[in-house]
Amino acid sequence: MTSTTPVTTGFLTVPDGRLYYEVRGSGPLLALVGAPMDSGPFVPAAELLASDYTVLTPDPRGHGKSTLNDPNQDSTPELRADDLARLITDLDAGPAIVIGSSGGAITGLALALHHPEVVSTLIAHEPPLRELLDDRDALRAEAEDIIDTYSSVDAEAGVRKFFAMTGLAMPEPVMQQMFANPRNPEAVASEAFFYKHEFRGTAGWEPDLDGLRATPTRVIIGIGDTSTDKFCDRTSRKLAAALGIEPELFPGGHGGFVEDPEAFVKRVREVLRDN
Repeated sequence: MTSTTPVTTGFLTVPDGRLYYEVRGSGPLLALVGAPMDSGPFVPAAELLASDYTVLTPDPRGHGKSTLNDPNQDSTPELRADDLARLITDLDAGPAIVIGSSGGAITGLALALHHPEVVSTLIAHEPPLRELLDDRDALRAEAEDIIDTYSSVDAEAGVRKFFAMTGLAMPEPVMQQMFANPRNPEAVASEAFFYKHEFRGTAGWEPDLDGLRATPTRVIIGIGDTSTDKFCDRTSRKLAAALGIEPELFPGGHGGFVEDPEAFVKRVREVLRDN
């Protein structure tokens, strides 16, 4: 989607790299955060929210235009939370509302634990918190097999195993297009960084549940209304139950903000108003 709202772009230097970010709109600060997803897919939702928010959309470390001094450094939720805290502080417009998707939801949870002063409200949309599930031992083994398959056997086979584990739908024509030659070098680098340096530390992150219960940040757990019984539906419901809160349903699935940005943003506004 081509932006129709004026966009300010920038880079913030951090101790181990540079973070790219975009800002659009005016009003209270709201950040849309993914991992490994970069800022691009958030543009339609950001455009809609920019009418009443200053919307921050960063590229997470190792993805998009955000680079690391050591490209083989692992990305952890804590490091990404530090990055986001630095960005919010640098913009001097916080505390922010943070909407985190998938691994970005885990980034947001780490932010609420370690930097609650910069985040007033967190909507954690479908955080893939494997360690909360009863079958985590089997899922750990499955994740290690995915990483090994991607790194040592065949990248496409590893990606296919990942989608099978998570239950995320990937139409075959889209999968074939992803792996059609020649592949985009930037997309390949981002994908490889995720499987080799991010997937293990994100899916295996164990949240401090007592800390999340005590954080001054208002925590809201979001689940896609078409995600029933999928991996991230299970993890999100487990987290909500552990925190003693009811999850909020959002339209669509794991990527509902891409599937139908207008419906998703409408629901965001309702949830922020009612909680």
